[in-house]
Amino acid sequence: MRNLVILVSGTGSLLQALIDDAARGKVFQISCVISDNANCAALQRARAAGIEAIDIPTLNITKDQWQQTLRDTVLAKQPDLVVSAGFMRIIKSDLFEVVPTINAHPSLLPLFPGANAVADALAAGVEKTGASIHYVDHGVDSGKLISQREVPILAGDSIAVLHERIKQVERDQLVEVVVKLCQQSDLWAGIANG
Repeated sequence: MRNLVILVSGTGSLLQALIDDAARGKVFQISCVISDNANCAALQRARAAGIEAIDIPTLNITKDQWQQTLRDTVLAKQPDLVVSAGFMRIIKSDLFEVVPTINAHPSLLPLFPGANAVADALAAGVEKTGASIHYVDHGVDSGKLISQREVPILAGDSIAVLHERIKQVERDQLVEVVVKLCQQSDLWAGIANG
């Protein structure tokens, strides 16, 4: 059974998909959910599922101190895999070099990296966008791709409507990727074989 730490910032719909799958007791368990936002709904979802929920406040702390606190808090849980699921912070420590770390991103990377991917896709007038899951590296949404799924952009789509359609795809996609990775004997293999 693989041990996961999930990083979150928002509503936690991706987290909930992982919680629901973990409850089936197949290949992974979630030992902790960590957020940069004490008031996010994702932490409430974790607590409701009996999972330890930790917020790491950003006030009265330097960015470097916050990154070190995040790293130390994650590593104290001894995860086999870290999953960034709607986490709106860039990991600038060596965390992803110590433990395999993946991120769910709402675009077809390398197109539209960063925090405004859905709005950027709409503004660009492209016909499709999608969902990507990738390994975290030193860049912004630049790590090795693991999985991508397309989502069409429809006439009249707003940012909120399109983002929700992407999230519907991301939920199944993230669970499938996490299960597949957790079934591997070596979680580093996907990075090493890139």
